[in-house]
Amino acid sequence: MENNQNELYIEKLKEIKNEVSKVIIGKDDIIDKVIVAILAGGHILLEDIPGVGKTTLALALSKATNLEYNRTQFTPDVLPTDVTGFSVYDKKSDSFIYKKGSALCNLFLADEINRTSSKTQSALLEIMEEGNITVDGVTHEIPKPFVVIATQNPIGYIGTQMLPESQLDRFAVRLSMGYPNVADEVDILKGKQGKNPLEAVKPVATAEDIIKMQKEVQRVYTDDKIFTYIVALADETRKSDLLTLGISPRGTVAIASLARAKAFYEGRDYVIPDDVTSVFLQAAEHRITLSPKAKISGASNEKILTSILQNVKCPGIN
Repeated sequence: MENNQNELYIEKLKEIKNEVSKVIIGKDDIIDKVIVAILAGGHILLEDIPGVGKTTLALALSKATNLEYNRTQFTPDVLPTDVTGFSVYDKKSDSFIYKKGSALCNLFLADEINRTSSKTQSALLEIMEEGNITVDGVTHEIPKPFVVIATQNPIGYIGTQMLPESQLDRFAVRLSMGYPNVADEVDILKGKQGKNPLEAVKPVATAEDIIKMQKEVQRVYTDDKIFTYIVALADETRKSDLLTLGISPRGTVAIASLARAKAFYEGRDYVIPDDVTSVFLQAAEHRITLSPKAKISGASNEKILTSILQNVKCPGIN
């Protein structure tokens, strides 16, 4: 990366964050992590209670980046074709015409993904994995960039279809926004007096900007010691008697991509160990499963992964 171009990208990312921060108050860390995931070309799972700003975050991001945005409220009656689209017969042309599904956009919000059928979930997750949609044997390209932000409620499981481990693995990160503190919530209330805060969000980037930055992220240098460190962390999860499921190879690929994106976000063209440790928890927590022994002892995914981070030696990078 040339220094001048690098500075322009960093300035652009700061502008995106500043615009989103106009409506997502006191959650700078979450905004950072979401932007890093997008730079890495990953998809995001927001697991949190209703009303903390998950939908607002997605809307603000779409406005700040000028990305085409669609939202589907997943319920049991949503069909796979609602997401992928379908073909209808046209008498005039004597042919079938493709009608776009809601996922054909740049930024797709899958609201309460755990409340729809497993068949509809699978249709979306297949799009996330393959980057295109095939309907009646015809493949339709998804616009680039393509980012899915899916939400699910960690409480109230009645009538839900929880994502299996193989599908959770498709998400680069799982994040939780949490409640705002008292001062931030007061600011939220003040900001909603007689206006919609989203109206203040201005477009400061384009889809082309995001694509260019994603390509630059792929060029960020990663030393072999960093790759070895990532695999060593994953290997510890696979050997632990506190876990029945460790981090998959897809997980290590995601961690490496996120570490490159984090380095880029910090204005560097090389990865350091801190980039790995800073993305490790949100990239790994949803990819592991506790053993009965861990559940009885009261261990949590976060505690186990934090212990692994502390016990695996960080590489020295010259």
